[in-house]
Amino acid sequence: MKFIKFLLVGVVFGIVLTKSEAVSWYRIYEMFHFQSFHMFGIIITAVVVGVVGIQIIKRSKAKDISGNPITIADKEKGFTNYIIGGILFGLGWGLVGTCPGPMYILVGAGFWGIGIVLLGALVGTYLYGVFKSKLPH
Repeated sequence: MKFIKFLLVGVVFGIVLTKSEAVSWYRIYEMFHFQSFHMFGIIITAVVVGVVGIQIIKRSKAKDISGNPITIADKEKGFTNYIIGGILFGLGWGLVGTCPGPMYILVGAGFWGIGIVLLGALVGTYLYGVFKSKLPH
């Protein structure tokens, strides 16, 4: 019962992504071929909302639901790890036709074939956790 609010937010987020066609393979295909601004517009909007939201949290010294101050740790300095990670993420996104968030939405919408992709993503995430200490960071 405690997590029902998170489930509801996830369902609403899934509906918004579905209605905005952000889970559409065709929209993603158009984006990677620079044929449409639709997906770029969604991504740019998400980045702007994220930046503004983080600045509001930092400047207003917002508190979490328990009353503790929200602290956002600085990211590690680096370049190569972000470039390699971004390339791998982009290649996976381009080859599969979806990014991680919409995979759950597509399974929920009844596209069962994406379950194989979701399983691969979960196994890949698990293996990263196993080998993280051995990878260059």
